[in-house]
Amino acid sequence: RAVAMSVSHSSRLNKLVREQYMRLPQDGRVQVTYVWIDGSGEGVRCKSRTLDKEPKSIEDVPEWNFDGSSTAQAEGSNSDMFLVPVCMFRDPFCLDPNKLVLCEVLKYNRKPAETNLRHTCKKVMDLVKDSHPWFGMEQEYTLLGINGHPYGWPDNGFPGPQGPYYCGVGADKVYGRDIVESHYKACLYAGVKICGTNAEVMPSQWEFQVGPCEGIEMGDHLWMARFILHRVCEDFGVVATLDPKPMTGNWNGAGCHTNYSTEEMRREGGLKHIEAAIEKLSKRHDYHICVYDPRGGRDNSRRLTGHHETSNIFEFSAGVANRGASIRIPRQVGQDGCGYFEDRRPAANCDPYAVTEAIMRTTVLNETGVETKDYPDH
Repeated sequence: RAVAMSVSHSSRLNKLVREQYMRLPQDGRVQVTYVWIDGSGEGVRCKSRTLDKEPKSIEDVPEWNFDGSSTAQAEGSNSDMFLVPVCMFRDPFCLDPNKLVLCEVLKYNRKPAETNLRHTCKKVMDLVKDSHPWFGMEQEYTLLGINGHPYGWPDNGFPGPQGPYYCGVGADKVYGRDIVESHYKACLYAGVKICGTNAEVMPSQWEFQVGPCEGIEMGDHLWMARFILHRVCEDFGVVATLDPKPMTGNWNGAGCHTNYSTEEMRREGGLKHIEAAIEKLSKRHDYHICVYDPRGGRDNSRRLTGHHETSNIFEFSAGVANRGASIRIPRQVGQDGCGYFEDRRPAANCDPYAVTEAIMRTTVLNETGVETKDYPDH
């Protein structure tokens, strides 16, 4: 009864009835779902339209618009915002030939909306493309019941202390694996570059990884993976939160650890380039903390305490195989003398466009200080 009470009403609708309609033919027409980031910088929104034929490329998907006053992105008196398609995926909910399309949001004057951080990220990635930056991001999240309580936790108490849950197996150790496996399959179907998943240290906390992705592709694929996660959770009637510290007390927070390398770091002798990049990052810690969550570091301050496998938000540190450092060099990379490093500071609710852009500005474009340079459009 406790579990039944914690899921949404709509998840209890008869899914077999839905399947009857989903099998109906579409007569060559295609349903395209436009997905965008709203005014919070964290939430995703979507709406759908019919195209007369299947789009073969992103250029075949027309621009559209929406009411920005209902998404905290515009005034009611001038509310139309433009949706500019940038990346197309297969639709795992309505199936082929239907599509999910990630969009940038532009204001009435065609300038990027305040939470459209893709625009400048794309500009920076075009500038640094010869360094071939690869990223892999590890998205941690927590499953909540519709009542806001972690899914599967006792109604009036807490589960046993952390220890048996990380990569755990068994009904007393993991909660919600059906959701995790459904999300994984949906991402594979969609064409999202998901590369793994595991149960995390806090019960009801999970992680999926996306990558390796080059340049702007990292943000595109992680945002679509997040959208798919929220949609899968909707079907199951639970909520996925990206809050960096969903439970106060002696519980792990949630991050979005970012693995990064350039071509020269991946080549023989690349360790010296890794160390040079870390040195640049060490001198710009405040700037990175500021862009690694949507609230200028305030969200991360609840998580980066120096405890629970985190560094202290006020100090920069780096080490081999050290999960309590700002930057971790994997032990294998230290042995091989080349590879990648992991920035453990980004919060679970970070914008991947902001994180990857910041890393490139500091390590390749050699920016310093807390101000960013404005580069002309190509």
